Amino acid sequence: MERVTRAQVLSTYKERDSWWTVFLVDPLAGRLLWLVSAWRWVTPNVLTIGAFILGLGSAAAFWQAGSVDSAWPWLAGGALLFHLSFTLDCMDGKLARLRGGGSLFGGWLDYILDRLRVLVCTLALFGGQYTATGNAIFLYLGTGVVFCDMFRYLNALYLKETRQGMRAKLAAARGTTVDKMQLQDEAQLVLSEQSDERADGATVVDVQQSFKRRFGWFTRMRDFLVRHRVRSHLFSGVEFQMAIFIVAPLTTLIFGITVASVVLLLLVEGAVTYKLYLSARDVDRQLAAR
Repeated sequence: MERVTRAQVLSTYKERDSWWTVFLVDPLAGRLLWLVSAWRWVTPNVLTIGAFILGLGSAAAFWQAGSVDSAWPWLAGGALLFHLSFTLDCMDGKLARLRGGGSLFGGWLDYILDRLRVLVCTLALFGGQYTATGNAIFLYLGTGVVFCDMFRYLNALYLKETRQGMRAKLAAARGTTVDKMQLQDEAQLVLSEQSDERADGATVVDVQQSFKRRFGWFTRMRDFLVRHRVRSHLFSGVEFQMAIFIVAPLTTLIFGITVASVVLLLLVEGAVTYKLYLSARDVDRQLAAR
């Protein structure tokens, strides 16, 4: 089988992604995808498992750093392996899209191994630091990292379900179908006091009126980021993991960067939840007015 073209590789990129992925992962992942695209034995699940194996290698390096005098080479090696692991993890979805879509089992496998990778690397990194220093604070930090990772995924799941519920309610109130309502952004339903009719007859309904009135600057920033294929959540789960497992080991500022990352992630999740709260109030108000 011939390798795909550059245009085909670019077509597998997400319309919007984290800035870390867009600038630091996709350039390498795209080239590797072009390389392996002709090898039929390389499947999305193979890449998923390969990413997990590299993650185990990263964890082994992090653990070793806690038992040697010269820890930085092991920490740097663990960071490099984690970055390569994440690169393969991004490639599995791209390869699935390139070949016409992935399987339900592949989606489950990707999710489970992602969570296990984070868990194992957390235990190794912070357990190794506890072994090296005897300071129990690293055990608490590791617990906080695991909690934040799981909370982020659960919160994203239920935020998505709530947004879908908003769309369904507004669609029912308008006597239309959900698939005719446009979701402009993954974290926001588009709003207007007066509904607009698109060329295809779909109604664009704004449920962000309160948010836009209070934070008009956010819309301008979001539009700028969208033009560069970067999503508006500048510190998402991707940046959280990269800060913990790449930036912190490379700089050896594991305590400080971990604390800052946990606080920042919780602030972002709080902001996203507050945004959803404002949207829910707008939806309730529009429904009550009908």
